[in-house]
Amino acid sequence: MSSATKSELGLVGVGDNVVDHYIDQDVYYPGGNALNVVVLAHRFGLATSAYIGIVGDDEEGSHVRACVLAEGLSDKYLRIARGETGKAKVTLVNGDRVFVYSNKGGVRKRLMLRMDQDDLNLIARLGHVHSSCFSYLEPELPRIRAIAQGLSFDFSTGREVGYLATICPLVTLAFLSASDLSDTETEAFIASIHSMGAPMVCVTQGERGAVLSTGTRIIRQRVVPTEVVDTMGAGDAFIAGFLTTQINGASIEDALQHAATCAATACGWNGAFGHPHPAQAK
Repeated sequence: MSSATKSELGLVGVGDNVVDHYIDQDVYYPGGNALNVVVLAHRFGLATSAYIGIVGDDEEGSHVRACVLAEGLSDKYLRIARGETGKAKVTLVNGDRVFVYSNKGGVRKRLMLRMDQDDLNLIARLGHVHSSCFSYLEPELPRIRAIAQGLSFDFSTGREVGYLATICPLVTLAFLSASDLSDTETEAFIASIHSMGAPMVCVTQGERGAVLSTGTRIIRQRVVPTEVVDTMGAGDAFIAGFLTTQINGASIEDALQHAATCAATACGWNGAFGHPHPAQAK
């Protein structure tokens, strides 16, 4: 279990980074759930955050690294490997991002990230880790959980029971997206995630807000109204805002309110956290 003191607590994002190529703009932005969450957590008020991941040795990988540094994070834990950086192609429809292509993580999937001792020391020092179902990190989660105070995990829209049953016992907070479920269905879904071993569950539902369960009570959080420029990364901003406030010692209610404000803020810029780069013709 982590030996981090309260003054040292921070967040380590582990696993997935990509570039999101906006076809209509012919530019790409850095992205990926784990990277977005730690970058935005730092931007939204968390003093210490770090990212562990793999990028390719291509132009896109160089841009991701440059953006990590520009946002005030270290590149010490970023591996650069021969191959293609994770990429997605997207377009915007009335401000909502629509994915049309993915290389499934590129070199990240081929190599699959593994923790070394420096990584484990960082996790033990900062105490909290966030990862996702897009990180190809499943074999490492038991080692991470053994030394982390908290492990949050974004399952996105995934509902494959076998996968959920394998990962839920390892996490302290499960994030899921389920805008298609009614309120009754959402509560039943949350109960099933608890039954698989996740002690805290948060389901985001787009314009309907979010529902968080501690296992003994359910708390609903409304969205904060905003003018939408681009929804890319809004869910990651919600996670970042929630984790930032929780790690800093706030109540769940305050953390949810801050999370909703952060999600609204993120809808006001292009990309998950900005930094556009002209796309190469390929």
